[in-house]
Amino acid sequence: MSRRGTAEEKTAKSDPIYRNRLVNMLVNRILKHGKKSLAYQIIYRAMKKIQQKTETNPLSVLRQAIRGVTPDIAVKARRVGGSTHQVPIEIGSTQGKALAIRWLL
Repeated sequence: MSRRGTAEEKTAKSDPIYRNRLVNMLVNRILKHGKKSLAYQIIYRAMKKIQQKTETNPLSVLRQAIRGVTPDIAVKARRVGGSTHQVPIEIGSTQGKALAIRWLL
């Protein structure tokens, strides 16, 4: 039995302009070399272009895109005997969103 306590699950913080966790997850995925302000500029510029071209709320477009890409199941390698089989497993919503953001970028 472990003597450590259970680890607290971290929740993503919301971004300053849209106050949305999904946008912050997207910014953190784009982030390179610690340049978070540049990542925010890229995302906000893209959101502004979406706003201008579609004349709809860019957050709803982002949510719809992520909902369309989010997988329900994933495959995991399992060894049976001497061979490796790809076994489908159900994944949670948080992991599904993370995969969807990775695939969109």
